[in-house]
Amino acid sequence: MRTIKGPALFLAQFAGDATPFNSWDAITKWAADCGYKGVQVPSWDGRLFDLKKAAESRAYCDEIVGKARDNGVEITELSTHLQGQLVAVHPAYDEAFDGFAAPELRGNPKARQQWAVEQVKLALTASKNLGLDAMASFSGALAWPFVYPWPQRPAGLVETAFDELARRWKPILDHAEDCGVDVCYEIHPGEDLHDGITYEMFLERTGNHPRACMLYDPSHYVLQCLDYLENIDIYKDRIRMFHVKDAEFNPTGRQGVYGGYQSWLNRAGRFRSLGDGQVDFGAVFSKMAANDFAGWAVVEWECCLKHPEDGAREGAEFVKAHIIRVTEKAFDDFADSGTDEAANRRMLGL
Repeated sequence: MRTIKGPALFLAQFAGDATPFNSWDAITKWAADCGYKGVQVPSWDGRLFDLKKAAESRAYCDEIVGKARDNGVEITELSTHLQGQLVAVHPAYDEAFDGFAAPELRGNPKARQQWAVEQVKLALTASKNLGLDAMASFSGALAWPFVYPWPQRPAGLVETAFDELARRWKPILDHAEDCGVDVCYEIHPGEDLHDGITYEMFLERTGNHPRACMLYDPSHYVLQCLDYLENIDIYKDRIRMFHVKDAEFNPTGRQGVYGGYQSWLNRAGRFRSLGDGQVDFGAVFSKMAANDFAGWAVVEWECCLKHPEDGAREGAEFVKAHIIRVTEKAFDDFADSGTDEAANRRMLGL
């Protein structure tokens, strides 16, 4: 067993135009001041990170790693959530997701998709240059508009969608293999990989690609009424990344999983700051430790009520309190009788 590393913080929800959130130097100092030992980096945010430069220049990577360390934090992983989303977009979402792409690509889905693939590949190369072995992403979605089985789906529709999704990702996963970096898909509603079964459908179509891994985030499972603890045991060999995020699901006689088109504040299912929701993190951290998870515990702040800076500071302490420093000996070693093979045979009557 290994002790989980952390706490770390995903910076995507904090990057902004005001100090200390508008530069790499300032935001890493702020994260360390909040109590974090690591930061997960949104690769698309040029205020913090130059993705193209990181893919081309080890010197630049050494510079930003050195600056982060000087300020008290490590880089845990890069994130390509927004670019990964654009690897596969159903036309119904073209306009909604156009904002994730470079301005000159908006309104051109084909060019946008090609750009997204190149961006994810650049992030894999940059991860290698940074000395990282995992990268977070979304899978994108072609079948999501058909997630509910009404109207009745034509035979083969879902299979065709997943065949195409795997076809688009296979070259990226092969590049990930060349880089020695796992692609960790965040299993998330709105993505075709939104639960264990859909992840398995995709994995099978990639030939069980060794780099097609999983980002575990229990909050998304709470909102789907999925067993988030059993999920850890089922996918322990593929879970290579961990977002520590809380949620609550409080169905009423008026609404349930689908939320009645309400705002996050008024939905039955809501994301909450750590400790304010329903996730049993004591059990989650215990299973992660027992299953020898070797990565970072990364706080992803999302809450419909609490201020983000309060959530960040509280989150660091919450994770510190939940990380289990694993034992190197059994609790009953004091009673070891010191027997040997001959004694074992005698005890068995052999």
